[in-house]
Amino acid sequence: MKLTYPIILSLTISLLTFPLASHAGAESGVYLGAGIGNSTIDGAIGDDTFDLDTNGYKLILGYNFGIVPLIDLAIEGAYVDMGDEKVGDLTFSQTSFNGFGLLGFSFGPVGLFAKAGVAAWDTERQIGNLKTTLSGTDPVYGIGARVQIFKVSGRIEYEYYDQSDFDDVYMTSISLLYTF
Repeated sequence: MKLTYPIILSLTISLLTFPLASHAGAESGVYLGAGIGNSTIDGAIGDDTFDLDTNGYKLILGYNFGIVPLIDLAIEGAYVDMGDEKVGDLTFSQTSFNGFGLLGFSFGPVGLFAKAGVAAWDTERQIGNLKTTLSGTDPVYGIGARVQIFKVSGRIEYEYYDQSDFDDVYMTSISLLYTF
Protein backbone atom coordinates (compact mmCIF):
# COMPACT_ATOMS: atom_id res chain seq x y z
CA MET A 1 0.00 0.00 0.00
CA LYS A 2 2.88 2.38 0.63
CA LEU A 3 3.91 2.21 -3.07
CA THR A 4 0.41 2.84 -4.40
CA TYR A 5 0.46 6.60 -3.72
CA PRO A 6 3.86 7.24 -5.46
CA ILE A 7 2.87 5.08 -8.45
CA ILE A 8 -0.45 6.92 -8.89
CA LEU A 9 1.30 10.30 -8.47
CA SER A 10 4.02 9.38 -11.01
CA LEU A 11 1.47 8.10 -13.51
CA THR A 12 -0.66 11.24 -13.13
CA ILE A 13 2.32 13.59 -13.61
CA SER A 14 3.49 11.59 -16.66
CA LEU A 15 0.07 11.73 -18.29
CA LEU A 16 -0.27 15.46 -17.62
CA THR A 17 3.19 16.41 -18.92
CA PHE A 18 3.34 14.08 -21.96
CA PRO A 19 1.20 16.39 -24.14
CA LEU A 20 3.49 19.31 -23.26
CA ALA A 21 6.61 17.38 -24.25
CA SER A 22 5.14 16.12 -27.50
CA HIS A 23 4.18 19.66 -28.55
CA ALA A 24 7.41 21.32 -27.43
CA GLY A 25 8.89 21.25 -30.94
CA ALA A 26 7.73 23.10 -34.01
CA GLU A 27 4.74 21.79 -35.93
CA SER A 28 5.57 18.88 -38.24
CA GLY A 29 4.71 19.03 -41.91
CA VAL A 30 4.97 21.25 -44.95
CA TYR A 31 5.35 24.97 -44.31
CA LEU A 32 5.05 27.96 -46.61
CA GLY A 33 6.11 31.51 -45.89
CA ALA A 34 7.41 34.87 -46.96
CA GLY A 35 9.85 37.34 -45.51
CA ILE A 36 11.27 40.80 -45.97
CA GLY A 37 14.64 42.09 -44.98
CA ASN A 38 17.77 44.07 -45.57
CA SER A 39 20.51 42.76 -47.85
CA THR A 40 24.10 43.92 -48.15
CA ILE A 41 26.56 43.16 -50.94
CA ASP A 42 30.16 44.40 -50.82
CA GLY A 43 32.46 43.87 -53.77
CA ALA A 44 34.47 45.39 -56.57
CA ILE A 45 34.13 45.95 -60.29
CA GLY A 46 37.59 46.52 -61.66
CA ASP A 47 39.17 49.22 -59.49
CA ASP A 48 35.80 50.47 -58.17
CA THR A 49 34.56 49.04 -54.86
CA PHE A 50 30.93 49.18 -53.81
CA ASP A 51 28.85 48.62 -50.69
CA LEU A 52 25.22 48.08 -51.62
CA ASP A 53 22.53 48.10 -48.95
CA THR A 54 18.92 47.54 -50.02
CA ASN A 55 15.64 45.85 -49.15
CA GLY A 56 14.74 42.40 -50.41
CA TYR A 57 12.23 39.61 -49.97
CA LYS A 58 12.07 35.82 -49.88
CA LEU A 59 9.53 33.08 -50.54
CA ILE A 60 9.98 29.92 -48.46
CA LEU A 61 8.83 26.30 -48.82
CA GLY A 62 9.95 23.63 -46.37
CA TYR A 63 9.19 20.47 -44.46
CA ASN A 64 9.71 20.05 -40.71
CA PHE A 65 10.17 16.40 -39.77
CA GLY A 66 9.32 16.75 -36.05
CA ILE A 67 10.97 13.41 -35.25
CA VAL A 68 12.15 14.22 -31.73
CA PRO A 69 10.50 16.61 -29.24
CA LEU A 70 12.64 19.66 -28.48
CA ILE A 71 14.72 19.16 -31.67
CA ASP A 72 13.59 20.44 -35.07
CA LEU A 73 14.95 18.93 -38.28
CA ALA A 74 13.81 20.45 -41.56
CA ILE A 75 14.64 20.92 -45.21
CA GLU A 76 13.87 24.22 -46.86
CA GLY A 77 13.95 25.89 -50.25
CA ALA A 78 13.72 29.61 -50.86
CA TYR A 79 13.65 32.13 -53.66
CA VAL A 80 15.47 35.28 -52.53
CA ASP A 81 15.42 38.65 -54.29
CA MET A 82 18.13 40.78 -52.69
CA GLY A 83 16.59 43.90 -54.23
CA ASP A 84 17.85 46.48 -56.72
CA GLU A 85 20.18 49.34 -55.94
CA LYS A 86 21.50 52.20 -57.98
CA VAL A 87 24.66 54.00 -56.87
CA GLY A 88 25.86 56.60 -59.35
CA ASP A 89 26.15 54.85 -62.74
CA LEU A 90 26.00 51.37 -61.16
CA THR A 91 22.71 49.47 -61.09
CA PHE A 92 22.92 46.15 -59.25
CA SER A 93 20.47 43.31 -58.52
CA GLN A 94 20.82 39.73 -57.30
CA THR A 95 18.42 36.79 -56.96
CA SER A 96 19.00 33.23 -55.80
CA PHE A 97 17.38 29.85 -55.29
CA ASN A 98 18.50 28.38 -51.97
CA GLY A 99 18.35 24.87 -50.52
CA PHE A 100 18.94 24.33 -46.77
CA GLY A 101 19.05 21.75 -44.05
CA LEU A 102 17.90 23.14 -40.67
CA LEU A 103 18.63 22.02 -37.12
CA GLY A 104 16.76 23.72 -34.32
CA PHE A 105 16.14 23.52 -30.62
CA SER A 106 12.67 24.28 -29.22
CA PHE A 107 11.93 25.74 -25.82
CA GLY A 108 8.14 25.68 -25.85
CA PRO A 109 6.85 28.11 -28.46
CA VAL A 110 10.31 29.70 -28.85
CA GLY A 111 13.16 28.10 -30.77
CA LEU A 112 16.65 28.71 -32.08
CA PHE A 113 17.95 27.27 -35.33
CA ALA A 114 20.96 27.06 -37.61
CA LYS A 115 20.92 26.21 -41.28
CA ALA A 116 23.39 25.42 -44.01
CA GLY A 117 22.96 24.88 -47.71
CA VAL A 118 23.69 26.08 -51.18
CA ALA A 119 22.57 29.10 -53.21
CA ALA A 120 22.34 29.21 -57.01
CA TRP A 121 22.52 32.97 -57.64
CA ASP A 122 22.31 35.38 -60.57
CA THR A 123 23.59 38.96 -60.51
CA GLU A 124 22.95 41.75 -62.99
CA ARG A 125 25.31 44.73 -63.01
CA GLN A 126 24.91 47.70 -65.28
CA ILE A 127 27.35 50.61 -65.53
CA GLY A 128 26.09 53.14 -68.05
CA ASN A 129 25.23 51.10 -71.16
CA LEU A 130 27.43 48.13 -70.24
CA LYS A 131 25.39 45.29 -68.75
CA THR A 132 27.02 42.15 -67.29
CA THR A 133 25.54 39.06 -65.74
CA LEU A 134 27.28 36.81 -63.24
CA SER A 135 26.01 33.55 -61.80
CA GLY A 136 27.29 30.88 -59.50
CA THR A 137 26.58 28.26 -56.90
CA ASP A 138 28.04 28.83 -53.44
CA PRO A 139 27.48 27.85 -49.81
CA VAL A 140 25.08 29.79 -47.59
CA TYR A 141 24.74 29.65 -43.80
CA GLY A 142 22.22 31.08 -41.38
CA ILE A 143 21.10 31.39 -37.78
CA GLY A 144 17.84 32.57 -36.32
CA ALA A 145 15.08 32.46 -33.75
CA ARG A 146 11.41 31.65 -34.10
CA VAL A 147 8.18 31.97 -32.16
CA GLN A 148 5.35 29.57 -33.02
CA ILE A 149 1.72 29.74 -32.00
CA PHE A 150 -0.27 26.76 -33.26
CA LYS A 151 0.50 26.51 -36.99
CA VAL A 152 1.78 30.07 -37.50
CA SER A 153 5.36 31.03 -36.76
CA GLY A 154 7.39 34.18 -37.05
CA ARG A 155 11.14 34.16 -37.30
CA ILE A 156 14.09 36.48 -37.50
CA GLU A 157 17.27 35.30 -39.17
CA TYR A 158 20.67 36.18 -40.54
CA GLU A 159 21.97 34.48 -43.71
CA TYR A 160 25.56 34.72 -44.97
CA TYR A 161 26.25 33.91 -48.64
CA ASP A 162 29.84 32.69 -49.11
CA GLN A 163 30.18 33.95 -52.70
CA SER A 164 33.63 33.93 -54.22
CA ASP A 165 32.85 36.86 -56.56
CA PHE A 166 31.99 39.31 -53.74
CA ASP A 167 33.51 40.21 -50.37
CA ASP A 168 30.37 40.12 -48.19
CA VAL A 169 26.84 39.08 -49.08
CA TYR A 170 24.28 38.73 -46.32
CA MET A 171 20.64 39.27 -45.51
CA THR A 172 18.81 39.86 -42.24
CA SER A 173 15.09 39.20 -42.45
CA ILE A 174 11.83 38.61 -40.65
CA SER A 175 9.46 35.97 -41.99
CA LEU A 176 5.96 34.67 -41.35
CA LEU A 177 5.32 30.95 -41.98
CA TYR A 178 2.28 28.66 -41.91
CA THR A 179 2.54 24.89 -41.37
CA PHE A 180 -0.09 22.77 -43.14
